[in-house]
Amino acid sequence: MDPSLLDDIINRLLEVRGRVGKQVQLSESEIRQLCQVSREIFLQQPNLLELEAPIKICGFPLVKWSIVDEPEEVFMWTENANADTCDIHGQYSDLLRLFEYGGLPPHANYLFLGDYVDRGKQSLETICLLLAYKIKYPENFFILRGNHECASINRIYGFYDECKRRFNVRLWKTFTECFNCLPVAALVDEKILCMHGGLSPDLNNLDQIRNMSRPTDVPDAGLLCDLLWSDPSKDVQGWGMNDRGVSFTFGADKVTEFLQKHDLDLICRAHQVVEDGYEFFANRQLVTIFSAPNYCGEFDNAGAMMSVDETLMCSFQILKPADKKPKLNFGSTTTTKPGNPPAGVKSFLGTKA
Repeated sequence: MDPSLLDDIINRLLEVRGRVGKQVQLSESEIRQLCQVSREIFLQQPNLLELEAPIKICGFPLVKWSIVDEPEEVFMWTENANADTCDIHGQYSDLLRLFEYGGLPPHANYLFLGDYVDRGKQSLETICLLLAYKIKYPENFFILRGNHECASINRIYGFYDECKRRFNVRLWKTFTECFNCLPVAALVDEKILCMHGGLSPDLNNLDQIRNMSRPTDVPDAGLLCDLLWSDPSKDVQGWGMNDRGVSFTFGADKVTEFLQKHDLDLICRAHQVVEDGYEFFANRQLVTIFSAPNYCGEFDNAGAMMSVDETLMCSFQILKPADKKPKLNFGSTTTTKPGNPPAGVKSFLGTKA
């Protein structure tokens, strides 16, 4: 793809910052190029991305939120990394706000945990900016597949209709071919495993993820389905039925068992609204990151971004719903970092359970 054209596309996509709902005029040819070039990059890179710090991890369908600097809660792992996570669901103005808060690529590295389309009004702008950044910075910007990056789902929940209304069904099919090549998991410094959904009873070793064939649709059951659809549950020991009607729920015992078996410290996932923007599970061995405050206007939730630094210290930036009109604090959010604990020891600060 011509670099000057790519830069022009990114500039046009960024020009609407501050103008909520303003559509960006991209041609069908330009969008097809974004899909085709990024598709090749996805296939060149592994299905299980192996990433290093610093990186930001984002897990949310984005809706309206205001940037609030609050004291960060911090907990420390003992290896090297730095990451932030998010779901977006077509809320383009909030994706732009996210970049204002975390820094535009390549000033910050990003890992997004899926669900870029559906429900929001500007799925096209959202996915186009993400694909453009992936092409521009292939080694600094990473996006995983969510359960909505699947034709059978986004055919129903809005993305198909948006493509058809603004362009045509052929373009939706081009996106489907691109989504079928997205990676499904990431491993940060060999200690933090990230995916959109969760664990699977079929997941015995990480090579199973590495060896998945692509392009592929998402099946109704099995490993790929579970990685995008499963959920942790405090009410389950082992594996349980999922109220979604797809995949499973899993208990804290399965998280502990999996981490110990694979010498991991943390599972980071998205896929569920959580009241405070992030929520721990299984004695802080799993964290759900949900970065969209006031999700769909129906949930009175905060959002959060998680950053993982070079010492695997994880910090959370809380994003308050815009309609809460919080008092803004423009002071530093930096917290004094404790010294590195001995190898294998985790140090937790803050009061979050």
